[in-house]
Amino acid sequence: MDLIQKKEELEYMERVWKIFTHPLYVQNMDKNRKAEADRIFCRHDVDHFMNVARLAYIFKLERNYEVSKEEIYATALLHDIGKWQQYLEGIPHEVASAGIAKTILDETGFSVEERDRIVKAILTHRKGDGDGELAEIIYDADKLSRDCLFCRAEAECNWSEEKKNKKILW
Repeated sequence: MDLIQKKEELEYMERVWKIFTHPLYVQNMDKNRKAEADRIFCRHDVDHFMNVARLAYIFKLERNYEVSKEEIYATALLHDIGKWQQYLEGIPHEVASAGIAKTILDETGFSVEERDRIVKAILTHRKGDGDGELAEIIYDADKLSRDCLFCRAEAECNWSEEKKNKKILW
């Protein structure tokens, strides 16, 4: 399936498609890819972002939360977009990602209220100390998105055994 067909399928989430194709998003995805080229552990790429989006959407449905699908996908696509800055510049990636996200969200048609909820969820996705349904499901999805059971580097990973995802739940 080519990009034109994918875009046609995503028309109902037009703003999410605009994120995928935004020059700043593309540039930062490339920087993440380069920064993690030799990384043996989990990567912060489109596979991870989509896993987080899909899990968060499942959680929204299971918990009957009033969160829009576009906000879920936008948050998931942007929550680790600045990871390369943590590697190269020592900037916490949630802070870097939030800054990048603000620009992209402003330029892709999200309202100020939507942008603020998304940025708040990005800023709190590591520790789970955010409030609101979006922040909660993004935190949960990010933590449960890792397939530790099938990971080649699982034995070398510094995640505690309690944190590792060794069961398929969703």
